[in-house]
Amino acid sequence: MNPILARLDAYRRLMRLDKPIGTLLLLWPTLWALWLAGAGRPDLQVLLIFVLGTLLMRSAGCVINDWADRGFDGEVERTRQRPLATGEVRPREALWLAAALALCSFVLILPLNALVLWLSLPALFLAGSYPFTKRFLAIPQAYLGIAFGFGIPMGFAALLGTVPPLAWLLLLANVFWAVAYDTEYAMVDRPDDLRIGIRTSAITFGRFDVLAVMICYALTLALLAVVGSQLGRGPAFYAGLLVAAAIACYHYSLIRTRERAQCFKAFLHNNWLGAAVFAGLALDYLI
Repeated sequence: MNPILARLDAYRRLMRLDKPIGTLLLLWPTLWALWLAGAGRPDLQVLLIFVLGTLLMRSAGCVINDWADRGFDGEVERTRQRPLATGEVRPREALWLAAALALCSFVLILPLNALVLWLSLPALFLAGSYPFTKRFLAIPQAYLGIAFGFGIPMGFAALLGTVPPLAWLLLLANVFWAVAYDTEYAMVDRPDDLRIGIRTSAITFGRFDVLAVMICYALTLALLAVVGSQLGRGPAFYAGLLVAAAIACYHYSLIRTRERAQCFKAFLHNNWLGAAVFAGLALDYLI
């Protein structure tokens, strides 16, 4: 392969552009917020900014994650072929790439109001610091949920100029959802993580991991129902939550045996749970 094309391909994989699931899990809660804040008709420019910003910040987060974990990834079966672990990309290159992506994200939101710009600072801190929480937090997935969900208050700020209490309740729902799906993800790597000393919710929950995942799903949907009730949403929205609940039950059938492949399948399938909630919300506003 041409050296330039090979380097671009390594950057593509470092940014996880070949694995869009993370972008989708970041995007769905942002879309929930934009549809709620915009009463079903969010401003098109704001929508495009947040969609592109989600892609850029997820990519930056992946680069920082791999930079922080470059000493561990080679020891884990699922991550040993990542570009930093194999030496395809040098650590300094990765830092420059992450900085460029973050800068592009900031430039993207410059047309928005001052509150959004201020909220981008903790958003950047959360995205950059999450990888290091696996060294000391018992459930770093909760921190991930805040980082992945910070598009929620930013979305409300962009459309309303303020962040109402319901936005923080929606963020809390996303935290429980992130703990659920990222625990499924962590169940895949549990043997390797135990060996190298990384802390995850799958390790913390131990033999109660499946129960904890299902409780988190239940709390997610309950909080979404409260948000919907407070905003006067109708039957279509709750139908979307019921579909999401059925999807969560399907995930139980996948993870209850704790087989690696099935746990990873459940993690990937969370895209459909997020989509079901959004579909119900969007349809509710249409009718």
